[in-house]
Amino acid sequence: QVRLVESGGGLVEAGGSLTLSCAAVGSFDSINSMAWYRQAPGNQRELVASSTSGGNTNYADSVEGRFTISRDNAKNTVYLQMNNLKPEDTAVYYCNSVVRLFILSGGVNYWGKGTLVTVSS
Repeated sequence: QVRLVESGGGLVEAGGSLTLSCAAVGSFDSINSMAWYRQAPGNQRELVASSTSGGNTNYADSVEGRFTISRDNAKNTVYLQMNNLKPEDTAVYYCNSVVRLFILSGGVNYWGKGTLVTVSS
């Protein structure tokens, strides 16, 4: 069983910063990719940033230049450094990971429970 444990959400004023973290815990062989998604009230869940096992990163246009995704592979943890936060960044942020449970097995998709980020104007 694999769980994604998120932390770091909270309330911040516009222009402020927050760092989210997500650790993959449990028994598995390796992690293929880790990513952050977000969902604001009334909106669909959207990709914020992703990081592959090869080190490639991808960002939504709305956060490019303000958010940075990084990974600590030794700790099976992904971080999202969020700077210059805007009220429109308010959402529940979800960690996502594609995990290989066994050698030569396919990847399995996991989601965290989400952490709320609220940016006040």
